Amino acid sequence: MNQELLTILDSIERDKGIKKEILIRAIESALISAARKKLGKHVMDIKAEFDRETGDFKVFGPEGDEVGGNFGRISAQTAKQVIIQKIREAERDVVFDEYQHKVNDIATGAVHRFDKGVIVVDLGRAEGVLPRREVPQGEQYRQGDRIKALIMDVKRTPRGPEISLSRTHPGLVKRLFELEVPEIYDGIVEIKGVSREAGGRSKIAVYSKDDKVDPVGACVGMRGQRVKGVVRELGGEKIDIIRWSIDSAEFIIASLSPAEISSVRLNEAEKRAEVIVADDQLSLAIGKKGQNVRLAAKLTGWNIDIRSKAEIEKVQGIPVGELEGVGPKTEKALKKAGYKTSGDVSKLGIKELTMVEGVGKKTAEKILKSAKSLMEKKVHEVRDKGIKAKARM
Repeated sequence: MNQELLTILDSIERDKGIKKEILIRAIESALISAARKKLGKHVMDIKAEFDRETGDFKVFGPEGDEVGGNFGRISAQTAKQVIIQKIREAERDVVFDEYQHKVNDIATGAVHRFDKGVIVVDLGRAEGVLPRREVPQGEQYRQGDRIKALIMDVKRTPRGPEISLSRTHPGLVKRLFELEVPEIYDGIVEIKGVSREAGGRSKIAVYSKDDKVDPVGACVGMRGQRVKGVVRELGGEKIDIIRWSIDSAEFIIASLSPAEISSVRLNEAEKRAEVIVADDQLSLAIGKKGQNVRLAAKLTGWNIDIRSKAEIEKVQGIPVGELEGVGPKTEKALKKAGYKTSGDVSKLGIKELTMVEGVGKKTAEKILKSAKSLMEKKVHEVRDKGIKAKARM
């Protein structure tokens, strides 16, 4: 079997990607195992030598003498069994290493079977596991369907590598755009973030390192072909492509697309943004069941509070006389100073308020606290009415 064995080793290395050295070590291990069966398990100092040029092998006992007799037949059989086992182990290691380096990349395969709540995908050299929870609602598959999914994790198991897949992860959207848009692959356009509600809508923020390249236009493509390719792969999921900006207010405005935003006020300390929109833009900015503002918040990292102009007017229009700490004299003094509503008062600081005749520091603190509390209460009342009205619609 000498030359034949070398030919087999070369073939395995070439076809399965298993290095010849791993196989030779497996052979030597097999020969030692066979020798122990012949000489006794208590015999430990056994050596095996394999000639990498001729394919000949020899086994030496503790005294350095070659083990002979019918060892050739026994060793060949044992060697075959161990080699097969080692080849399987080595092949699993090769596949594991290959897919471990592909975590967060896209894998393409065919639906092989359905097993206990998971879809088993044939990836070629391995099988991927796609749990139902990682499949967007509404997507259905049949045996043989081609599928693309994100590789989430690779684990070693006795049966070989277990490759976990996902069709819901935001990373899938990112990778699909990298495949569709050459400018992203070349590093000219950068994906700054992705927020996603799988099967419904995704928002992707993009930035161009080259002023001459429009990042949004590059992702959309001629006649929308590039983004259509991604949408098609995601089963019709809507995708908003947002121009990323270092200016937080500008980025927040863009993230709430397709709604038109009137103004944004930022609270850097609380990472909160108050967004004002025209009345007819409120439902568009919030989105169906709050989806649009929810995705915008995930994308930007800001807590976004959306209010309509009418809502603001109702809230800020509370007369100062309704505020705690404001008696008839104080009300008159505030109105004389030009502060007629809670909205006017809420914009003031303690120092400015104490400049009003008859208003001390404690009274000013009480008035401001009352103004903010009352306005917050009114905000919730107006918003609850708006939500109920939308629910009826």
